[in-house]
Amino acid sequence: MATLEKRTKWQIWFDVIYALLVREIRIGFNDKFGISWAVLNPVIFILVLSFLRGRLDGGETHTIPTFVFMAYGLINIQIFLQTFSAGASAIQKHKALFAFRQVQPISAILAACFFEILVKIFVIVGLMVAMYFLGIELHAANPLKIMLYIFLIWVFAMSLGILFGLMIAFVPEVKKIQLLITRPLFFISGVFFSLQDFPQSYWHVLNWNPILHAIELSRYSAYPAYGHSGVSESFLFIVVLTTTFIALSCYQIAWKQAISR
Repeated sequence: MATLEKRTKWQIWFDVIYALLVREIRIGFNDKFGISWAVLNPVIFILVLSFLRGRLDGGETHTIPTFVFMAYGLINIQIFLQTFSAGASAIQKHKALFAFRQVQPISAILAACFFEILVKIFVIVGLMVAMYFLGIELHAANPLKIMLYIFLIWVFAMSLGILFGLMIAFVPEVKKIQLLITRPLFFISGVFFSLQDFPQSYWHVLNWNPILHAIELSRYSAYPAYGHSGVSESFLFIVVLTTTFIALSCYQIAWKQAISR
């Protein structure tokens, strides 16, 4: 006689996240180009912008090859913007699935954010291949720190995604505020510039932004000669931990009301 295997709550939760992640992959790559375009699009974008910046500074930016300088900035900001957007829209996107008791909003948010970081891993691999064929040396003095800063940016974006997803569930117009906030980040987060490009007296105008700290620290971890003046690892950790705590607390309080609206 067949026996039924009783799954724990954790096993059910992981199975739900996996099923939602597979669903995200199928939806995201259901066109003719599939994952190849998801990788080629940002790689080509970085190549074009690196070429334009390289024409201005001779191919090297503050001891770092311009392609690498731009790549760190663009990868980090794309991880933040796309993870934030995916997390913020996950509750509304999967609302019909919440009729099933096992499916909760946090599972949908995690699946959407995991999908974004998965795509970015392929993008990073694509950039490494491009660097090899372009003859650019692949140098990383402290790769573990680089991965840590990417992870912190991802967690920070996911936490903000939880907060905005809850707010959008109650007030849909918050989506417009989200777009208003994210658009300037591409230009004020150190993607195209370094703090070293500005007089030190103006650094306080920019270094409130944790994304700028993550990008500059990533460049410093790859090329120590680049320096890390004006940015702080402690500040980045404090902002990410605080945002995550607030996001999880708000989720615990409001997720049932959010999906019932």
